[in-house]
Amino acid sequence: MLYTAYELNKSWMNAASTWASAAAQMLNNPALPFGYTGMGPVMASALEVFAHASAPYGKPAFDIESVEAGGKTWPVTEAIVLHKPFGNLLRFTHAGLPENAPRLLIVAPMSGHFATLLRGTVARMVESCEVYITDWADAKMVPLAAGEFDLDDYIDYLIAFFEHVGPGAHALAVCQPSVPTLAATAIMADTKHPCRPLTLTMMGGPIDTREAPTSVNDLAMQRPIEWFRHTVIGTVPLQYPGAGRQVYPGFMQLAGFMSMNLGNHMLSHYHMFRHLVEGADESADATKDFYEEYRSVCDLNAAYYLQTVEEVFQKHSLPNGTFVHRGKVVDLGQINDTALLAVEGERDDISGIGQTRAALHLATGLAEAKKQYHLAPEVGHYGIFNGSKWRDKIAPILEAWIARFDRPALKVVA
Repeated sequence: MLYTAYELNKSWMNAASTWASAAAQMLNNPALPFGYTGMGPVMASALEVFAHASAPYGKPAFDIESVEAGGKTWPVTEAIVLHKPFGNLLRFTHAGLPENAPRLLIVAPMSGHFATLLRGTVARMVESCEVYITDWADAKMVPLAAGEFDLDDYIDYLIAFFEHVGPGAHALAVCQPSVPTLAATAIMADTKHPCRPLTLTMMGGPIDTREAPTSVNDLAMQRPIEWFRHTVIGTVPLQYPGAGRQVYPGFMQLAGFMSMNLGNHMLSHYHMFRHLVEGADESADATKDFYEEYRSVCDLNAAYYLQTVEEVFQKHSLPNGTFVHRGKVVDLGQINDTALLAVEGERDDISGIGQTRAALHLATGLAEAKKQYHLAPEVGHYGIFNGSKWRDKIAPILEAWIARFDRPALKVVA
């Protein structure tokens, strides 16, 4: 009933959004005298804000057309290089990259948003690297015939992606995937897998949520896993390819994140309204662009979501040394040649300070010279991987880390 009720409400809101958008366009029509009165722009702006806030949003495109590198502008090519039911592997490159440019696998979160949330991350790193990124599927679009998907499968996918990229690559895990990517690295180190990454950078990841717990961590600890199973898990309706699949709906995740900073979101929309009234279209468009991406959400397969809540946020299995993959305990002490960089934001309200840094302490078999920690001042969770501070302050640290351990001789053509 949860999902059905949401779909019914969405249909009503879609219709209201369409009517509001049409009314705003009519009021903004120069041929209509009312648009020149004091109330005309105000009403048009209010309707436009409502239309934008209630409109449906599908999967966005990366739309990275070009980058600046070496003083020139280079067209960027995007391609699917590996297809799997629950996620594709995308590659971004351009002709301005040297033949021996580092190869970087960016592991995007599977946490309710599409991989395009990391558009700014990809655009910045493709300036100097051949970039690959995990493009996770919306679970409601995956037919039941594709089977289940849990945390074990997630790790298997990562290993398969590393194998496709080939030996001598680097990895960047943003937020949630820090845990499975660190686990995958340990598993590959244990078997001396030739495609284990040279470096792994983790940014804002919940490696050990007992360090500076946030409201997100508190919610996971306050409720038993059965509460999540019976309260937030829904069944995909018949109109989607994944009909009948048990999922954690993306709209639930979005509602949770919005409620955490409801005042800020309301203020952002008020500022957008003021900008529209004043004719500051560029400022209003910037807010629209952010929320179009932020409100584009996808569903998570229930088995994966519940296992992540239990193992990462409730049992703290990885830092406790009890994390199991395919029946075998994952030993982080096996990591002995993958250099680890942990990046945290001073104002991160999703992953508190120390949660990502914990990975450096847990990798007991790794020399200190191959460990580095960076705390980004005055940066929130989103700012770790997007925005000016990411581009100008954090990305150069990552590039230097990659360059320090890169070994071009190991490269193969993927």
